[in-house]
Amino acid sequence: MLRIGVLVSGGGTNLQAIMDRIESGYIPNSRITVVISSNPKAYALTRARRAEISTVVISKKEYPRRFERNRALVETLRNYEVDLVLLAGFMMILSEEFIQAYENRIMNVHPSLIPAFCGKGFYGDKVHQAVLDYGVKLTGATVHFVTQEVDAGPIILQKAVPVKNDDTVETLKQRVLEEAEWVIYPEAVKLYAEHRLKIENRRVLLRE
Repeated sequence: MLRIGVLVSGGGTNLQAIMDRIESGYIPNSRITVVISSNPKAYALTRARRAEISTVVISKKEYPRRFERNRALVETLRNYEVDLVLLAGFMMILSEEFIQAYENRIMNVHPSLIPAFCGKGFYGDKVHQAVLDYGVKLTGATVHFVTQEVDAGPIILQKAVPVKNDDTVETLKQRVLEEAEWVIYPEAVKLYAEHRLKIENRRVLLRE
């Protein structure tokens, strides 16, 4: 059984997509053991509680120092015996120690086709605004393993989404969610659960 911990800060739509795929059996032999939020008011917590998944809040108010927050994260994940960590809109900087503790076991989804529109300062709506400002015709989403360098870990899956002439940040964001993020994030977790991901020289290879 693959035990999953999901880190959230907001609405939790990617969390919902993964919960739904586990419930349907698309992601095999897996369960979410804990959802951790940096924001006590995050709607993602409501989603988790409705699904009877344990929730924990680790906020700046409770843990004002970064190293304390990261230590609390690691301790919580270990208490719930988490094998795989998923970042789903988690707005907290992870320490080197945290990343090392779960090396090649932390996934993130980014709302662009890395290496475009990624790295420091590119998150949330800022990514979609940059896409529109630049005038590119294709954007999308990327699922990758997390390393110390922001958005630079080994890429697992990508999916392209067209940019329309009349797009706004909101319409583009929704299309990227529906057509890319909610599709490839559960697929990446499925591949991990099936032991089909192999990392060689910073590249992710798929086993048949």
